[in-house]
Amino acid sequence: MSRTIMLIPIGAGVGVTSVSLGMVRAMERQGVAVNFFKPIAQPRSGDTGPERSTATLRNGSSINPPEPFAMKYAENLISSGNKSELLENIVERFQKITKDSDVIIVEGLVPTDKHQFANEINYSIAKALGAEMVFVTHPSNDSSQQLKERMEIAVSSFGGKKNKRIVGCIINKVGAPIDETDSNSPDMNEMFDIPLAGTQTNLEVLQMFSKSPLPILGCIPWSAELIAPRVQDLAIHLEAKVLNKGDIEHRRLHSVTFCARTIPNMVQHFKAGSMLVTSGDRSDVIIAACLAVMNGMKIGCLLLTGDYPPEEEVMKLCHRAMESGLPILLIKSNTWQTAQRLQNFNMEIPVNDVERIEKVQEYIAGHIDKHWLNTLTEDSSLTRRLSPPAFRYHLTELARKANQRIVLPEGEEPRTIQAALICAQRGIAKPVLLGNPDEIHRIATQQGIVLTDDVEIINPNDVLENYVAPMVELRKAKGLTEVVAREQLQDPVVLGTMMLAENEVAGLVSGAVHTTANTIRPAMQLIKTAPGANIISSIFFMLLPDQVLVYGDCAINPDPTAEQLADIAIQSADSAIAFGIDPKVAMISYSTGNSGAGSDVEKVREATKIAQDRRPDLLIDGPLQYDAAVMENVAKSKAPDSKVAGQATVFIFPDLNTGNTTYKAVQRSADLISIGPMLQGVRKPVNDLSRGALVDDIVYTIALTAIQATQAQEKELEVKQIAEKA
Repeated sequence: MSRTIMLIPIGAGVGVTSVSLGMVRAMERQGVAVNFFKPIAQPRSGDTGPERSTATLRNGSSINPPEPFAMKYAENLISSGNKSELLENIVERFQKITKDSDVIIVEGLVPTDKHQFANEINYSIAKALGAEMVFVTHPSNDSSQQLKERMEIAVSSFGGKKNKRIVGCIINKVGAPIDETDSNSPDMNEMFDIPLAGTQTNLEVLQMFSKSPLPILGCIPWSAELIAPRVQDLAIHLEAKVLNKGDIEHRRLHSVTFCARTIPNMVQHFKAGSMLVTSGDRSDVIIAACLAVMNGMKIGCLLLTGDYPPEEEVMKLCHRAMESGLPILLIKSNTWQTAQRLQNFNMEIPVNDVERIEKVQEYIAGHIDKHWLNTLTEDSSLTRRLSPPAFRYHLTELARKANQRIVLPEGEEPRTIQAALICAQRGIAKPVLLGNPDEIHRIATQQGIVLTDDVEIINPNDVLENYVAPMVELRKAKGLTEVVAREQLQDPVVLGTMMLAENEVAGLVSGAVHTTANTIRPAMQLIKTAPGANIISSIFFMLLPDQVLVYGDCAINPDPTAEQLADIAIQSADSAIAFGIDPKVAMISYSTGNSGAGSDVEKVREATKIAQDRRPDLLIDGPLQYDAAVMENVAKSKAPDSKVAGQATVFIFPDLNTGNTTYKAVQRSADLISIGPMLQGVRKPVNDLSRGALVDDIVYTIALTAIQATQAQEKELEVKQIAEKA
């Protein structure tokens, strides 16, 4: 039996769409089959596109919510006394999405001057759908007592305290800056000169936990990071002419500075993520800003006012800054008019801003009460699949428990620095950056971040000598000398690998600027294979829209033998189990079953038999063509008796050529995230990154490595205990 949760906003500006996003993500994290329904569209002023909540959920998750009814249609039925017809139509549309869902999140209407009937309709819809009601509010300028009274009024409008379907409330935007008009003021320096009339403190809101007439199911702190718009969003709002596109689609703005002073008094405001607003004829400001960019400062954009395009000679001087990605915009209005227009900028998430949608979902999902979330599916009998959000959440939770020290040899690489800070802040790992401390802090400042003491920095020059003798000892059979060892340790990857070999760290992540060979070769030479492992192999976690698949081996072994292929299959199945994926292993070939012949397919057939004999506890089948492994209708005709065909979760490719090509084709064609390659069979975890890795890719690879480290330690202890008993 599915559960229906209706989110009912108590007043305008509470962020109910953001809470809906977070609720859906929280359900996905639990592996729950979730869907979303907005019964009636409520377009904002100026909206011309699709209904925001529904379109945003489509772009931010794997679900496909039904379209809401138009507000005009609803208003016509309500005004003509046909509210019952409206409710029947809503129930009919709602029923179509309940069949395969554990939980349905329903978003109610926001009470506004224009839609004063919102509360009445919300209550009617909740009763018609049999929904449990959760109120969504924000503290505004209220004291905890005033907020309590506001909640009590809301409860009385929805059946009072005796209504058992009112289950609690979610308080959003805690600590948000509030202007004197009681509106949320965006955190953009110097954009507005409005004093904060009263910023709600966390302490004040925490008092609600003892006073609240309802259980508080979530208390979500306000975050400036979540409202940072893209440069292109401001460009569209201001109807700006783009003089230089740069990274306009991805660069985000965290502050706005009006450059009306002399250069010496302005440079301190040239910050990462800042939009610098100046008259187009201020060549001094333009050149100074571009110099800052060429020195590594990631300024958000230049906005030139007054319809004064810069002179051609000035643009030539700024060519290198523009090539580095600096967007430059030109508008007709003057600086005062621009300030007024910026005040009217809509800070809501654009429906196509997938990156920001993802951040909001993850952030809010992390502040919803976990115990309450677990109660929503206690009686569910529906099968759960490990969705990408559930997998990523599973990774971070396991990594937090592991609490491992992970070395990052590419410590001066900007993405790696950001990932290290995220991991430290979220407790995913204890990151160790190798590099010059001054250079690392300089690069961090250019990225607009401040490294905390939780991010450990080690200068390789200070510790290199500590590893010369141990490295010579490890490689003495190969005739390694101190001179050569000292030379090789100049490579931070080799140094990091020696830290791992000496048990000073639990794992290593590299590859953002190094090749796979540079990352893996030192591990093979200094760490060696794990006990019982005959081969080192790799897997990728492929994050499809509704589930996670495992691909192996796509990075290490060019042409494995049948014995090695069987080892890879077993290693990959065990890795899948370790990360919460039910392994159904498909041995991929160009032929299914006995339909084909040839040395290549015979190798896969033999490898399948070896793997099945070694591990009868695993579901392993092959040879299978890819379509037979993944598609149920194809499996029925090509492999009707297979327990793997049509539902495979682990795919083992016959050689590196096939595996690497397939993983990249699927990743790029389907535009999905892949995490890996994760190495298997190494005594201690060493993992490689793609040189095009995003910050999130690095974060999740660090999490994988931390989990592997704990598993390796447990395995080593188990082997030791068995040896002692023997």
